[in-house]
Amino acid sequence: MAKKNYFVHKSSCVDKGVKVGKGTKVWHFCHLIEGSEIGRGCKIGQNVVIGPDARIGDNVKIQNNVSVYKGVVLEDDVFCGPSCVFTNVFNPRSAVPRMDEIRSTLVKRGASIGANATIVCGSVIGRSAFIGAGSVVTKDVMDYALVYGNPAKQHGWMCECGEKLGFKAGRAKCSGCGKTYEKSGLKVRKRTV
Repeated sequence: MAKKNYFVHKSSCVDKGVKVGKGTKVWHFCHLIEGSEIGRGCKIGQNVVIGPDARIGDNVKIQNNVSVYKGVVLEDDVFCGPSCVFTNVFNPRSAVPRMDEIRSTLVKRGASIGANATIVCGSVIGRSAFIGAGSVVTKDVMDYALVYGNPAKQHGWMCECGEKLGFKAGRAKCSGCGKTYEKSGLKVRKRTV
């Protein structure tokens, strides 16, 4: 039997058929359900459920008490704060089976989701977007957007490093890391030199 190149705490359960990447750490009381894929270098906090058939990229950090259900895809470098919530059925009822009506949710590379935020299924969270703690996301969020509230509304733009951007004449330079951005209409993109 091959030696594992990842860590799983003894109180956690990893079902047969789950793929876990090198260097990933799975802490107390987690359940990784059949068919799920977890990338390299991830940190999976206490009491996290992943799956079935969920996809987690590389270097993703999922804090305590998060469930990543079927239909949810987290790309590389995503941060999920404590107790954030992903749904996968839009109109659930206990007496009406709807697992054939799952709506997918995509969280793009580098996005951060604050503690206790709820992501209603069918949403796309853009690259490096920032969802404030306690927010309820009911629609797509653009790349680099800062959103918060219930329902979540856009209140600005964020750098890849997590600092808020201030635009002047359609351009912004991050005060934290120095990266530059351009705004055209409702979209923001990182400038490449």
